[in-house]
Amino acid sequence: MSKIRVAVIGCGSISKHRHIPEYAMNPNVELVAFCDVVPARSQQYADEYGAKAYTDYKEMLEKEQPDAVSVCLPNALHAPVTIAAAEAGAHVLVEKPMASTEEEALAMIEAAKNNGVFLMVGHNQRLMPPHVKAKQLLDSGSLGKVISFRTSFGHPGPEAWSVDGRNSWFFNKEEAIMGAMGDLGVHKADLIRYLLSDEVAEIAAFIGTIDKQGTEVDDNATCVLRMKSGAIGTLVASWTYYKGEDNSTVLWCENGVMKIGTDPEDQVIVELRNGNVEKYKVGAIATNENQTTSGVIDAFVDSIISGQPPVISGEEGLKSLKVILAAFESQETGKIVNI
Repeated sequence: MSKIRVAVIGCGSISKHRHIPEYAMNPNVELVAFCDVVPARSQQYADEYGAKAYTDYKEMLEKEQPDAVSVCLPNALHAPVTIAAAEAGAHVLVEKPMASTEEEALAMIEAAKNNGVFLMVGHNQRLMPPHVKAKQLLDSGSLGKVISFRTSFGHPGPEAWSVDGRNSWFFNKEEAIMGAMGDLGVHKADLIRYLLSDEVAEIAAFIGTIDKQGTEVDDNATCVLRMKSGAIGTLVASWTYYKGEDNSTVLWCENGVMKIGTDPEDQVIVELRNGNVEKYKVGAIATNENQTTSGVIDAFVDSIISGQPPVISGEEGLKSLKVILAAFESQETGKIVNI
């Protein structure tokens, strides 16, 4: 078949480190257009890949009519741009969090459905090798049911990651809507749902701006979750882990404990109650300092080629978004929120 004609909307760091190079490595893809409000950014990639550069995504959609697009924009723009792309007949891969509200997410899902295109959300944590291995082990039943857990994602903040540094949209509430919870917490909400094959039933959260100066978006969150199965655990998101990133998950189960991302050599460790210890070297979880292939781009492309719905659908993205929105509601009301 002919190559899938892809356009990337938003040429910041997530495009630079993940979307663009991973599309370029995929033999089934032709990068045809790049769009960014900063002309030099889109032009740079257009020159590199023999594509067209745009500053207006609507003009780009009309002129290029791409088969698929990546939406790598500030959170507030995810919904309108995704809907416009779907209405233009393009499959859409949108970065997380997929939207700012449940209503936006539902409109995005509806737009994709009405126009016969796929909508995928970039929850790459599911596809990281340690999490894939952990899921296999959990599904095997050897550990029994998960009783309690903790999952954490923290780093020093987007200053060093974003192309705009401290002036990044990440710190502008109108563009970002939410801070560490939208950047990191939604990843962990999605991961725990995936690993446990379970949904969050209730959440209580403390969310605040504790240390980042000059911003209204949250830089720390600690949440207590009760799953529908009854399992109880904590979810932490932080932009103030100034002495090193943490992207670990620990699951205490009937037959032992599973540690994911707690050891640099053995990315998955299982300690069974009978004394047996199993260690798995499966490859590290990607970090801002150590980028590895996310798997998201290849999964998106494979979905288009096969005609099969994407592994991380808009519906899945919505379920993870609702956990984060409920956490903010808990912070605002001081109450436990049912999801």
